[in-house]
Amino acid sequence: MKKNIITLMLLVVSGPFFAQSVFDQFEGIAGVNTVIVDKKMFDLMSKVKLDTSDKETQQYMHLIKNIDNLKVYTTQNSRIALQMRLTTEKYVKSIGLNELLTATEGVKRIQIYAKQGVNETQLKELVLFIEGAKAEDTVLMSITGEFDLNEVPALTDKMKIPGSAELRKIGKK
Repeated sequence: MKKNIITLMLLVVSGPFFAQSVFDQFEGIAGVNTVIVDKKMFDLMSKVKLDTSDKETQQYMHLIKNIDNLKVYTTQNSRIALQMRLTTEKYVKSIGLNELLTATEGVKRIQIYAKQGVNETQLKELVLFIEGAKAEDTVLMSITGEFDLNEVPALTDKMKIPGSAELRKIGKK
């Protein structure tokens, strides 16, 4: 009995250390391009000396201090794109993210979901899903931390991450 209790306690305590995102399943798959930046890298990036006289650079520096994780997955494989869409839909429903935007541009479908923080533009999590046409990438992006929606396009622009234009549109609303 003691062994069972100790084992159960170890599992409960160690769970957060090995916790993975639902989107991690797309890492290492042929046909999926991945960009993952964690808190340690954002901390290092925040120590880089930049000219902060530019408003967008100021937003960028403020934002990277407040982000825990950034994950971006892109693919042109229709089977993987479908799996990304289904995983995103299931995830959004399971944790109760709010829909900020759903738009269609030609055959491209854009969906942005978020978990709000202390006010309308403060977010704890942002999920962007862009379902591309056959010749375009499907993009799945997840950002976690404590950040302002209006600052996110500065990050995605500087890092050349797909979906920046869509985030600019939602930030202005």
